[in-house]
Amino acid sequence: MYSVIGTAKSRAFRVLWMLEELGEPYTHIPANPRSDGVVEFNPAGKVPVLIDDGTPITDSTAILTYLADRHGKLTHPAGTLDRACQDSLTQFLLDEFDAALWLAARHSFILPEEMRLSAIKNTLRWEFEGSQKTLVNRMGEGPFLMGDMMTVPDIILTHCLGWALGARFPIVEHDLTTYLERMRERPAHQRATAL
Repeated sequence: MYSVIGTAKSRAFRVLWMLEELGEPYTHIPANPRSDGVVEFNPAGKVPVLIDDGTPITDSTAILTYLADRHGKLTHPAGTLDRACQDSLTQFLLDEFDAALWLAARHSFILPEEMRLSAIKNTLRWEFEGSQKTLVNRMGEGPFLMGDMMTVPDIILTHCLGWALGARFPIVEHDLTTYLERMRERPAHQRATAL
């Protein structure tokens, strides 16, 4: 059985949701970043951490990719063009959505107050809005980013859009608003949200 370390209000949510989608059993340890229970497995103190057979795996995207490959679900097979497109979309989301939100968080409450540059958030919001337009042009035909099949980037995007709302980063593209509503209706998402 897997163990997932990290609060559900962090990127650990991505891993919890994926495990719910996969129907795999797991234990959830809702530890905060930099706590002793996290640093024991990840010296950087970051969450999530997945423990599989005693081995810690860190970074939410690495964990999602590992779980998808291991269980042969929510992914296209490695070495295929579909997987290359999936991985390209994943990297785009990390570069353009996750990075902007993380940098805004760092300059809101993570960095020491004297190191924060609050004005950077306006630039990040502007970039985030432009990235939404680019993403909508890349979306496939169907209910998911890649078309008819839910994949790893769907979990990342849904989490980032929810994070954006909490951080007061507007979702300006109607297609992304309806996408978020649809993804949040998934039973596995609702089970993970209830944790």
